Amino acid sequence: MKKTELLVTPISVDDILPLAEAGADAFVVGEQRYGLRLAGEFTRSDVQKAIELAHSKGKKVYVAMNAIFHNDKLPELNDYIRFVSDAKADAIIFGDPAVLMAAKETAPEMKLHWSTETTGTNWYTCNYWGRKGAKRAVLAREINMDSIVEIKEQAEVEIEVLVHGMSCMFQSKRSLLGNYFEYQGKVMEIENRKQQKNMFLHDKERENKYPIFEDENGTHIMSPNDICIIDELQDMLEAGVDSFKIDGILKSPEYILAVTKLYREAIDLYFEDPDNYEDKKDELLEAVEEIQPANRPLDTGFYFKETVY
Repeated sequence: MKKTELLVTPISVDDILPLAEAGADAFVVGEQRYGLRLAGEFTRSDVQKAIELAHSKGKKVYVAMNAIFHNDKLPELNDYIRFVSDAKADAIIFGDPAVLMAAKETAPEMKLHWSTETTGTNWYTCNYWGRKGAKRAVLAREINMDSIVEIKEQAEVEIEVLVHGMSCMFQSKRSLLGNYFEYQGKVMEIENRKQQKNMFLHDKERENKYPIFEDENGTHIMSPNDICIIDELQDMLEAGVDSFKIDGILKSPEYILAVTKLYREAIDLYFEDPDNYEDKKDELLEAVEEIQPANRPLDTGFYFKETVY
């Protein structure tokens, strides 16, 4: 059985080698002009350097082009895809068919991963995009474990799922925060990039704090909890899910590194000694809990229950 890929989102080029040594198999990089909710901003030179470093360790790099594109950016797509291809990226992540069409024109051999974060909810849709040219489908965060296993059983493409990190609850292309401050007669210079880790929507009734930030792609409201299923990977590993993603958005490099090491241990344990994984999975969860920020409770998202947020 092919070992499941461990996919990680680094914050900077400096994170590539430490994360590779920690056990990451692949990385998602890019710039917010073309990619959604990246853990860090990677310029073209950063992307090139990240690919060089990752490939030197036998790892892969996927470049994000999964933003919601309007007409003004369409003329840029072919040029950026050409750059990504020349830099020898291993795949492009896309959601908009415009990227798929541009890639077919400019880099027809480029591997494509279809990712919308919301509509990857059934195997037929995954296969539809596979027949259009995608090699991988990234599943929505809101489906349960049984659905994931069924999709993998029926899929003609690789399947990727989020196993750790926060998920996006809401996105608008509008600058909602900036517009609000402007309406109040205040200039928002925008603290969204300077202080984005300190901006929250506070739900007093549920005692939840929802991280919120703005960037070139609009306004993003994130979940109050972090998904963590390090102790519940068996069903997906048995089903042969191709890639587990650790999302490092709004996390520190130290945290991402520590979590990567723990998931590497979990995956290796399952493939090398499944019985030992059963014995140690509670210990692995406890290790994550020890490094988890107090304001970010862990849960299993929608994998086993109807999460309310």
